[in-house]
Amino acid sequence: MFSLYDEGDMDLPGEVVNPEEFVKLSEHAEACRIRRSKDFVKLKLRTPRKLYTLKMSPAEAEGVIKRLKCEIVEV
Repeated sequence: MFSLYDEGDMDLPGEVVNPEEFVKLSEHAEACRIRRSKDFVKLKLRTPRKLYTLKMSPAEAEGVIKRLKCEIVEV
């Protein structure tokens, strides 16, 4: 069967587990949406090509949020 998309070109969300990598990706991002829960904080980084997510504890998240280099939107 013919596919219009190469599997490497799929625009699926990717999960990042390293906060340092997430901060580096924020240099090219349009915005970072922050979703806070009682137990964790989920950061969603929208780049022109892909959506990246990072899930972490609220205490750790504050340090990462301060270092982001893009617009921050609380959801």
